[in-house]
Amino acid sequence: MQTNFSDAQRDDPAIASSESVIRKCVHCGFCTATCPTYVLLGDELDGPRGRIYLMKDMLENERVPSAETVKHIDRCLSCLSCMTTCPSGVNYMHLVDHARAYIEDKYQRPWHERALRSMLAWVLPHRGRMRAALSFARFGRPFAGLFAKFNTLKPLAAMLALAPRTLPPRARAISTKVPGAKGRIALLQGCAEPVLRPEFQAAAVRLLNRAGYDVLFAKDEGCCGALVHHMGREEAALDHARRNVDAWTRLLDEGGLQAIVVTASGCGTAIKNYGFMLRSDPAYAEKAARVSSLARDISEVLMDAELPLGDGRGLTVAYHPACSLQHGQQIKDTPKRLLAAAGFVVRTPIDAHLCCGSAGTYNILQPDIASELGNRKAANLGRLDADVIATGNIGCAMQIGARSTTPVVHTVELLDWATGGPVPPQLTGLASNIDR
Repeated sequence: MQTNFSDAQRDDPAIASSESVIRKCVHCGFCTATCPTYVLLGDELDGPRGRIYLMKDMLENERVPSAETVKHIDRCLSCLSCMTTCPSGVNYMHLVDHARAYIEDKYQRPWHERALRSMLAWVLPHRGRMRAALSFARFGRPFAGLFAKFNTLKPLAAMLALAPRTLPPRARAISTKVPGAKGRIALLQGCAEPVLRPEFQAAAVRLLNRAGYDVLFAKDEGCCGALVHHMGREEAALDHARRNVDAWTRLLDEGGLQAIVVTASGCGTAIKNYGFMLRSDPAYAEKAARVSSLARDISEVLMDAELPLGDGRGLTVAYHPACSLQHGQQIKDTPKRLLAAAGFVVRTPIDAHLCCGSAGTYNILQPDIASELGNRKAANLGRLDADVIATGNIGCAMQIGARSTTPVVHTVELLDWATGGPVPPQLTGLASNIDR
């Protein structure tokens, strides 16, 4: 795609990066076939190619973003399916992240949108605040139906629908050591996952210990920054990134790390991008690149680990590949191969490449589209007639779990159970029936 950025504009590293992305686009339109919002809405401007035109015009001409442009960019899930499909190597992720930061800086949203986004950015990246907010959800739940009738209040209804009725006990992140360990691994604790489903990380610790690794939790580590980054709050995202880079660098300096392991694939995609995010920061560029090079999804590490033979108990698993894993990190078959090796029968839905509609805060900020995508995904997974649904991302687990009668667990919970760990909490009833 031809561009007309000035030399002065190209002096901005963000503009220079975005121009190089835009110039790779050849207008082929392959991306539209795999874009969830284009498939759902049928609008060229709700597909990657149309959004690239909008972003090019906005950035090249230094326009104040129009409400129409913001609407279509806001509707993007950042699922990155377009990057998997693109034959030209267009890095849509870097372009849309830049566009969102530009919009956040230049566009004046209506007051209720600003208030909602500020609240989400203040609460969600912090475990204590999130837990407190979820504990108060029961007081708002009786009003959810009323909220859903008004467009400005639909995000509140969506939050209440996603909030669990009971929260698991607080989980403590305790580093563990094993005799004769073959290495040290730092496990991301994160923000949402330990509040909503702490059993995910507990299973990961057991598996990594069983594979012969010491598991460490870095002091002062926190949210990966993806939640605010996708809302265009670039400085907040970079602050989260710097905090984590510092935390993991201390562990590296103390005794080295084989990997920084992540059980939430959305976080993994963000951490693998730290090197790019902090490329212009002289104090952090090298350290961030080092951290990104060590980041691994849990499935990547387990594939190379020497786990004991598994007993899948003849269960059929409907595997939902999170977009951030299959598109953001290009990890496609590894979790399925691990499940099959552990003795499970693995099936995938016909729309495995399409997003479930979770996408960080998307299911709150775009509740109508997210609900349609979530309902369709849950229905297609249900058609597989499986005993359990497995995924590798907390957002997907919550989005699908709210719409499915089939229990939803993390892939590592099944692998842990199959290789000697406890029954996943979501499967206690199913396990009782198997044992009879």
